[in-house]
Amino acid sequence: MSLTLDDVEKIARLSRLHLDEAEKTQTLQELNNIFALVEKMRAVDTDGIEPMAHPHEASLRLREDKVTETDRAAEYQAVAPDVRNRLYIVPQVIEE
Repeated sequence: MSLTLDDVEKIARLSRLHLDEAEKTQTLQELNNIFALVEKMRAVDTDGIEPMAHPHEASLRLREDKVTETDRAAEYQAVAPDVRNRLYIVPQVIEE
């Protein structure tokens, strides 16, 4: 796939960008280079290759899942103007 100057002009207009002729030409070349790279990547045979979550062999450091903080919700909500079922109640600001 390759773009034309008309495509670049349309993209610039939709993006609300003003490009002079030199910028249009440069943008056209850069976009076409990106598309060429994508086409090269699509041409690579990846059958039988498992997807990777990360490009490096990385292991996560796991820690024991334990509570380290106390529940202070009641203390925090004591100063709130209105609380119901541990939820802060705020006035409606948008009419239906």
